Amino acid sequence: MSLRARLTLVATGVVAVVVVLASVTTYFVMRHELQAQLNGSLKNEVAAVQRDPGAYSGPEDFGGNAVEILDQNGNVRAFSYTVRPDTKVLAVAAGVSSGFFRDITARDQAGQTFHLRELVVPLFGGAVIAYKNLQEINRPLERLQIILILVSLGAIGLAAIAGALVTGAALAPVRRLTAAAERIAETGDPSERVPEGGRDELGRLGASFNTMLASLEESLETQRRFVADASHELRTPLTSLQTNIDVLRGDVELAPEQRRMLLDDLHRESQEMRALIGGLLELARGGAQIEKEEFQLDELVEDALERARTRFPEVSWQIDGLEPTVVDGYPDRMERAVWNLLENAGKWSGDGGSVEVSLEAGEFRVRDHGPGFAEEDRPLVFDRFYRSAAARAMPGAGLGLAIVREVAEAHGGTVAAENAGDGGAVVRLSLDGAARSGSAANES
Repeated sequence: MSLRARLTLVATGVVAVVVVLASVTTYFVMRHELQAQLNGSLKNEVAAVQRDPGAYSGPEDFGGNAVEILDQNGNVRAFSYTVRPDTKVLAVAAGVSSGFFRDITARDQAGQTFHLRELVVPLFGGAVIAYKNLQEINRPLERLQIILILVSLGAIGLAAIAGALVTGAALAPVRRLTAAAERIAETGDPSERVPEGGRDELGRLGASFNTMLASLEESLETQRRFVADASHELRTPLTSLQTNIDVLRGDVELAPEQRRMLLDDLHRESQEMRALIGGLLELARGGAQIEKEEFQLDELVEDALERARTRFPEVSWQIDGLEPTVVDGYPDRMERAVWNLLENAGKWSGDGGSVEVSLEAGEFRVRDHGPGFAEEDRPLVFDRFYRSAAARAMPGAGLGLAIVREVAEAHGGTVAAENAGDGGAVVRLSLDGAARSGSAANES
């Protein structure tokens, strides 16, 4: 059963219950009112006889109700309508029981059956009985019953129609979402959008669905661009490797110096390939779910600085302050990001250059004295595979700073690049809430 049918059924059921309860309540209230009026009429009739029993002489004196007067032995003294008294009536006439109301069935001399409302009350020296035909209230009640049944059926039918229309209109956005999801599943194209409209829950659902589609489209486009860029970047070193290998395997005799140069090229290109593949793997696992752990960022920076001094011995590495800092995150990825920043600064500093490093208030800062960032390059330096015109003459694939940004975002932080006022570049890796001052060993 569809959701629309279920909602319509529920709405119709609720209305049916309410209408039936209202109809039943109306019926019983009306019956009670009519019966109260009938009882009041009988009480008035009996009260008149009790005030002046001798005034009753026959049917013509009491035209409103049928009356019967019994003596204490149960003999009929006067009547306008007589019904054979039973033991309950005789007990009232004998003064043994009190009066009562009841419904009885009687027959006249022609054998016709009547349903009567009877009131029996004691009378000095006997009892007086007043009767009234129940048909006077049964007929209105029967008509009311038919009217209530027809009204209930009509209300339930209208509720079913209205429920179908309302649920159809309310579920229209859901149907559009379903149709869009089915088309996207069939075509694999997430560029489609659904009309949002309205500020209710379904409108917000449509907006959320479109946001999800936009994110999916962006993710697929990023993936396609990543694959295309990676293929392009890998093609150049692979082609160069293949060319050098073919030359080495060829029949042409090479001088030792030429062979050594080719082997050096192969080693350099293999190193570049290794770095490129490592960067690609780092970016590819950027969204992987890895359990976080606490680590000392200041110790990680010190280790990376020792490595940088070995890698760039001609550069002067200066520490402007390493504040003990605990980070809740991914130490392996953070180590890669820190090394990328140091390697980038060392690469651009050149022989005799200097790099200042600091770690304060959860911000890792690297400042070199190289050429700095060109203004047209600065907004793009953290993009994947982006290389400025000056960087194309140097080894690398344009992934180092892109990895830094990925790692910063994975820790809930940010990264920024700027030029120093007196020359050189400054890169800031801010971890915001992921870092705190102190030592993990002291905390434990």
